[in-house]
Amino acid sequence: MANRQKAYFGLDWIISLIIHIVGLGWICGTIVRIQRQNWLGAILCFVFYPVFWIIDLITLIMNKDLTVLA
Repeated sequence: MANRQKAYFGLDWIISLIIHIVGLGWICGTIVRIQRQNWLGAILCFVFYPVFWIIDLITLIMNKDLTVLA
């Protein structure tokens, strides 16, 4: 089983959480979804970034990784 990338760009989850809270979460979330080749998730994250910002924040806190459409 291949190791999945954790959170943003393989960074520790607390650093990813700080990046997310600062306001770069929707950009990083879109890039991570593109890296994971989830094109639908990337497009939806870019278009509906306020909703995905909240969803990604919750999944970062709960699972320490992006899990919804990632």
